[in-house]
Amino acid sequence: MPAPTPQTEAIMLERFSQDSIIALATSVDHIPFVRNVDAFYQDGAFYVLTYALSGKMQQIAQNPVVALAGEWFTAHGVGENLGWFGSGENAHIAEKMRKAFAAWIDNGHNNFDDPNTVILRIRLTHAVLFSHGTRYELDYE
Repeated sequence: MPAPTPQTEAIMLERFSQDSIIALATSVDHIPFVRNVDAFYQDGAFYVLTYALSGKMQQIAQNPVVALAGEWFTAHGVGENLGWFGSGENAHIAEKMRKAFAAWIDNGHNNFDDPNTVILRIRLTHAVLFSHGTRYELDYE
């Protein structure tokens, strides 16, 4: 399968480089779980602000292989808990998340002092992207 090209990367960035609602599917013991999450895309991965003790994070800890679906897009990837949103090593991506999620990130529902407020990175492995009648199959590995 072909790797992402500058053209397909531009389509991904146009659609998903800002606050985007995507469906995230996890699976444990052959039981699927699907939910919508706020995410943004950058460099072959989606980033989600979440809670370390949530069902999705517990499921990803057991089985990191996930699936995603968005606007004319579907993918597989690997979910990774990058740790506390406020840690020094996450400062660069946290700042990008603050910009992408500016409309809601400081609405009082997030406790940034809590080390369980974490960043979920979903590193894409394979994706199918549709744009203007063209199907692109992408291999990120």
